[in-house]
Amino acid sequence: MSLSWKLLGELTWITFLRYFVMAGIPFVVFYIIGKAYFKRHKIQSNAARVKDFLREMLHSSISSFVLTLIACLVWFTPFRSYTIMYRENNGYPVWWMPVSVVLALIVHDTYFYWMHRALHHKSVFRFTHLTHHRSTNPSPWAAYSFNVLEAIAEAFIVVILAFVLPMNGSAVIWFSLASFVINVYGHLGYEIMPRSFRHSYWFGVFNTSVYHNLHHSKFKGNYGLYFRWWDRWMRTEHPDYVKQYDVVQEQRFGALPPKIQPANGPAVNRY
Repeated sequence: MSLSWKLLGELTWITFLRYFVMAGIPFVVFYIIGKAYFKRHKIQSNAARVKDFLREMLHSSISSFVLTLIACLVWFTPFRSYTIMYRENNGYPVWWMPVSVVLALIVHDTYFYWMHRALHHKSVFRFTHLTHHRSTNPSPWAAYSFNVLEAIAEAFIVVILAFVLPMNGSAVIWFSLASFVINVYGHLGYEIMPRSFRHSYWFGVFNTSVYHNLHHSKFKGNYGLYFRWWDRWMRTEHPDYVKQYDVVQEQRFGALPPKIQPANGPAVNRY
């Protein structure tokens, strides 16, 4: 199948539909129907405004087109012949597909961390990342709220994966869906992790909604997308993260959990 305007249009509408459904459902649940019920789960006490939601939807719609266009240029043009992506039946075992999705998320997190830090450099921030940071109190609609230059940078992960990781079409779709779900959770504005997560091994591995929300409210630190690894290795994790997470825990469950230093490691202040 080769790229055509008709195919590009159809895939763009699919991307739009995915965005509005997968961001819209949690928005309706947390911001409309369950607003009172989930009040204790709200990370920031102030409420975002309707004009913020509309701005996020507008920029996310533009970004959806950019993301679709770049993915199509990689997948449906002669460029694909230079990549290591493969068709559905090309000798790879069935188990490789889920493994490739997990590895793609790890590669993406590494790319995102360094790309994200670069966009925060004072020489380019205003022209690239400022649009996304206008959402100081993000909602699910902010998941794709980028300007065009940042959307291109975000989409470039598709090009990188095409050259470093053998993936078929199904794996790419699952990677895209998983990435978007996690992205929506990061911008949800509410914390929904179970109480037990705080002192589990996984608390030191995965980001939370509080984690990324703190990045939006403070503008620095917590640059990772899925994992805490790079921020902890590079000492860019915001020093208030664990404290802020525990504040939200107290809101949700009525009492702060006991402090266990090994769960979060030593505090850092360079971010």
